[in-house]
Amino acid sequence: MFVRDDIDVASLPQPLTLDSFAGLPPEHQPTVRTYTVRRVDPEARQITVDFVVHGEHGVAGPWAAAAQAGDTLHLMGPSGAYSPDPAADWHLLAGDEAGLPAISAALEALPSNAVGKAFIEVAGPEDEIELVAPDSVDITWIYRGGRADLVGENRAGDHAPLVEAVTTALWLPGQVQAFIHGEAQAVMHNLRPYIRKERGVDAKWASISGYWRRGRTEETFRQWKRELAEAEAGQG
Repeated sequence: MFVRDDIDVASLPQPLTLDSFAGLPPEHQPTVRTYTVRRVDPEARQITVDFVVHGEHGVAGPWAAAAQAGDTLHLMGPSGAYSPDPAADWHLLAGDEAGLPAISAALEALPSNAVGKAFIEVAGPEDEIELVAPDSVDITWIYRGGRADLVGENRAGDHAPLVEAVTTALWLPGQVQAFIHGEAQAVMHNLRPYIRKERGVDAKWASISGYWRRGRTEETFRQWKRELAEAEAGQG
């Protein structure tokens, strides 16, 4: 959360939430970006957050690139309820750069005897990072050939390489637990129907959500998600 320097944060209702700023005018509202906590060190009172920096675009990336010790950043949360379920027979994890920190943390949280598949879409080989996972979890890196927000429609959304990789992969027997997060068009309109409808995976075994959407800021993306949820509720 990025708060204006002239806002006395200590005077606002604590702990900080968006409601803490409800009485302030629109121009004084904070800029919010959602990130996964990659790692927590309670003894050192430190958290690790991974940022993807796309040049000078966006809010959080440029801040992270220029951040110095002593800079102030306000945090809310955490949210989210996913954790690997040892009762699952196998695990399916998929996403792009936006979902990579959460996938990384999930892989590390899997029991040592876990079986699974992880599919991660990035621009190219130079974007691969070292991951820690059980020996029986296969990790597949998928290259789209460019930045997710700049590649053509033939390599994004409905045509994202991640969609084909997941939907054509060998489906393992037994109960799957799915964790799929990334670009909303690819995830919500392609992979979620595949997992929930074609494969018949119950909602309690599937954490599937869009983390971002091409052509939208986080503010307009949140609005799009609300509209999608309302439309789906109306269909139900």
